[in-house]
Amino acid sequence: MAVFRIERFTSLPAAESWRRVTDWERHAAHVPLTGITVAEASPTGVGTVFVARTGLGPLAFDDPMEVVRWVPPAAGRAGACRLEKRGSLVRGRASIEVSPTGSGSHVVWVEELTVRPLPGWCDPALARAGRRVFGRVLDGLLGQDI
Repeated sequence: MAVFRIERFTSLPAAESWRRVTDWERHAAHVPLTGITVAEASPTGVGTVFVARTGLGPLAFDDPMEVVRWVPPAAGRAGACRLEKRGSLVRGRASIEVSPTGSGSHVVWVEELTVRPLPGWCDPALARAGRRVFGRVLDGLLGQDI
């Protein structure tokens, strides 16, 4: 399993950082060849299911995810979200935590991924690629494009 962690500090208040990083459809704007569909139109919470479809035509795959933990930040308390990845190709989990700071907020994103049929010895390369891709996603969502 490939595991990686990304952290960002931003001047955005925790509530705004949370809103941006949990706007699932907006993630697609920062990942090439990817579209995201949320199954229901209601606000995100435990049980929300969404699918990231990545690729072109027949060379595309679905990465279905479900929100299994949802605690938005409030009154000086950190927010936490956990996603379970339940696809036939990509499995694992993602955790997002948004904490208020004196000057904005601190966002921590941790991914634990298994990509079938990649063997375990590919995990370090997968983690490096994941840090890069998801780091760009987080930078874009938080308005910190480099």
